Amino acid sequence: MIPVGLRVDVDTLRGTRIGVPRLLDLLAHEGIHASFFFSVGPDNMGRHLRRLANPFFALKMVRTRAASLYGWDILFKGILWPGPLIGKRCAAVIRDTDGAGHEVGLHAWDHHGWQCRASGWDEDHAAAAIARGFETLGDILGHPPVAAAAPAWRVTGDILAARERFGFRYLSDCRGYSVFRPRFSGGEATVQVPTTLPAYDEVVGRIITPGRYNAWLLDKIRPDRLNVLTVHAEAEGIACADLFVDFLHRARDRGIVFFPLGEFVERAVPEAGMIKTGRMAGRAGWVAIQAKNPNVNRMDTER
Repeated sequence: MIPVGLRVDVDTLRGTRIGVPRLLDLLAHEGIHASFFFSVGPDNMGRHLRRLANPFFALKMVRTRAASLYGWDILFKGILWPGPLIGKRCAAVIRDTDGAGHEVGLHAWDHHGWQCRASGWDEDHAAAAIARGFETLGDILGHPPVAAAAPAWRVTGDILAARERFGFRYLSDCRGYSVFRPRFSGGEATVQVPTTLPAYDEVVGRIITPGRYNAWLLDKIRPDRLNVLTVHAEAEGIACADLFVDFLHRARDRGIVFFPLGEFVERAVPEAGMIKTGRMAGRAGWVAIQAKNPNVNRMDTER
């Protein structure tokens, strides 16, 4: 058996309304439980179109066929007026996810706002942004969310410090290679379960075709390492749903078993570590990365 942590990011109204119910049906049929991270505030994802001035982002939109992958309604949300409140419109879907036995965590109040502005937040600003999503999701569920996962894997030392105010069981804020507790200026933070495997939009159209993606990704899963895969309700739950079904069937044939990320917190003895910022192939802008250098003794916020 090869364990793989399955993280589902839910960024938009369309992903919540259409993608999540499809994923719930699929995962129930396969007997799989996952960790779902919901954005619950305004769907302002259309504002990312302003980033088309960035050649790297524009190229990514083209190579991933973003309009067909995510839908035109997502691409224009929140441009002319504030986007619809996802949690308000899709509370039943979120409760259904919790009721089906999946872990339910917080992605963000405003996914676009976090992705574009989090690098400039101080601890109090970060805490206020987290609190809006934490309270909204808690009201929907009837209990606090068990975990949180930063949009676009963007987290800073101030955000880590702010996270400590909310009592999360674990976090999944960065890319990395092992379960660990990051150190920052305020001490040792909540345990992190990093994403270790590449996401669909990071590689398709850049180094692999959609038809070869599943075989390529399965070859990246190894029994001697932590394997955590992030999928998106907007992609694997809608546009790439058939591809994802094929992936799960091929994975089963290889002895791969999927778990919520919390299972790795139970099984692992977290090592001490650090988070730095850097860049990853296939992603526009910076991301938070688990540092491999044991001599790093602070959150590196230089970009």
